[in-house]
Amino acid sequence: MTGLRRLTPETIRAPFARYVHGIEVPAGARLLFTSGQLGIAPDDHVPEDAAAQAEICFRAIGDVLAAAGMGPQDIVRINAFVTDRAHMKPYMEVRDRFMNGHPPASTLVVVSGFTRPDFKVEVEVTAAKVD
Repeated sequence: MTGLRRLTPETIRAPFARYVHGIEVPAGARLLFTSGQLGIAPDDHVPEDAAAQAEICFRAIGDVLAAAGMGPQDIVRINAFVTDRAHMKPYMEVRDRFMNGHPPASTLVVVSGFTRPDFKVEVEVTAAKVD
């Protein structure tokens, strides 16, 4: 999105992964907030693998973005949750592929669980676009 300013001041520690410390959204932008997307397919299948669940999460997010006339480049913030530290790397690999060189502000939290024990990943995003 034109007008987004990705901010990573040199006065603070560099990010641990492919994200930025802040993104400034210009006045007049449309904002989109997604609900948390879980790794469950439309046919209710939940893959065992955390990476496969993350793929489903980001595919759903892509569909919500598209419904608003947006894409991954318009994401300004990701909040993600995984149930084990072992799921962090596969999640981040999927996230980085989905973001395709447009790092957002991002938070990743390890949680004790979700509404069903087979869920390992949940992702929500905020996006902004100037029309």
